[in-house]
Amino acid sequence: MTPLVPDDTEWTPVTTGESGAAVFRSTDGTRYARCVPAEVAAELTGERDRIAWLATQGVPGPRVLDFRSDDVGACLVTGAVPGLPADQLSAADLRACWKRIADAVRALHEVPIAECPFHRDLDLMISVARTVVAVGTVNPAFLPVEQQTTPAPQLLARLEPQLARRRAQEAADTVVCHGDLTLPNIILDPATLDVAGFVDLGRLGLADRHADLALLLANSRETWPDEAEARAQDAAFAGHYGTAPDPDRLRFYLHLDPLTWG
Repeated sequence: MTPLVPDDTEWTPVTTGESGAAVFRSTDGTRYARCVPAEVAAELTGERDRIAWLATQGVPGPRVLDFRSDDVGACLVTGAVPGLPADQLSAADLRACWKRIADAVRALHEVPIAECPFHRDLDLMISVARTVVAVGTVNPAFLPVEQQTTPAPQLLARLEPQLARRRAQEAADTVVCHGDLTLPNIILDPATLDVAGFVDLGRLGLADRHADLALLLANSRETWPDEAEARAQDAAFAGHYGTAPDPDRLRFYLHLDPLTWG
């Protein structure tokens, strides 16, 4: 275990998740520690700052409890958001709280953009994607099934001609985005099925709302029993959220996001 993990309690490694960080959970379940090597410590500092900022905006999430950094790496300790990740719900339970999730996402997206000092805009995303593709570290498992045998440079080349149009759309529809809005990052109160908080906030920032909606709607398809139900629940989400997503923009961001994880 990294020496940066606070030694005031016992910690258990968390083996789920795909961030690349070493994550530990306190044995009493009240805290999480995320530890990274020095070369990516700046990213963890950014996550710390995003968590602290979001806590001032009335959006539920974790709290920063401790942050340590040295020449070896950095470690961020946050309070656990008690509850159940939404990906662990049955289809019936997810359906029952779908309106509450839509309401919580809308509340996040309604945070005044002038108050947000963080960016996750298209230019940043495409820059990261170009780097990840260039070094050949795209994980095929993150891609839509129909794209998993297509070379990553070809996938990126399909997106490049759309950038001017997508930038214009983003400029007209920028919100505070979670940046990795999947069901595991939405924590629910198991007794009420209210949203207890959003977690894994390292990519939070200003972006086109479709960057969030594309991930959430696609990820929820892993819970819905069939495509007919998925389409019905997409429509229900749009009704509760208050804005009907643009299918073309959803597709663009769904295809761009996997290229940004290296």
